[in-house]
Amino acid sequence: MKTKEIRDLGIAELQQKNRDLVEELFRLRLRHSSGQLESPATIGRIRKDIARIKTVLVEKEVADGTAK
Repeated sequence: MKTKEIRDLGIAELQQKNRDLVEELFRLRLRHSSGQLESPATIGRIRKDIARIKTVLVEKEVADGTAK
């Protein structure tokens, strides 16, 4: 996922996308540990997408004043 696409999403959408990617990462790790994952590079791609989303989410929360 491109950073531009991530920045266009709202806070609620980013939170949902983050939850979805974390679940997908969990499933990929299970498949990897059982030897069923064809491309381990997928795990790295998902991890980077999660990091991008978290970064943009924090930026938006700080800008809105809703940071925790």
